[in-house]
Amino acid sequence: MKTNHDSFFSEPVDPTQEARFLASEVVCRLLIWMSEAASLEERGVRATVALYCVRPDLITEATLEEIGHVAGRSKQAVHHMANSFRETTGLAS
Repeated sequence: MKTNHDSFFSEPVDPTQEARFLASEVVCRLLIWMSEAASLEERGVRATVALYCVRPDLITEATLEEIGHVAGRSKQAVHHMANSFRETTGLAS
């Protein structure tokens, strides 16, 4: 005997509410990823890498090498951080 009903298909989804939920999930993933850094300086580097991945125009199209140079890290370390961001947020191709 089935006691539940399939409301998934019968109840319409509010697109505004769904969009807010998805946006909230993305922002939460971003903030969690940035806050996992051990120091405030490292969080700043992570924020810059996130901008590089999502909106490079906001950091004047800086390369990973330039970001690493300013942050005192190797290009490889910053590239690894960018890959970590992409995997965490689902932006990995």
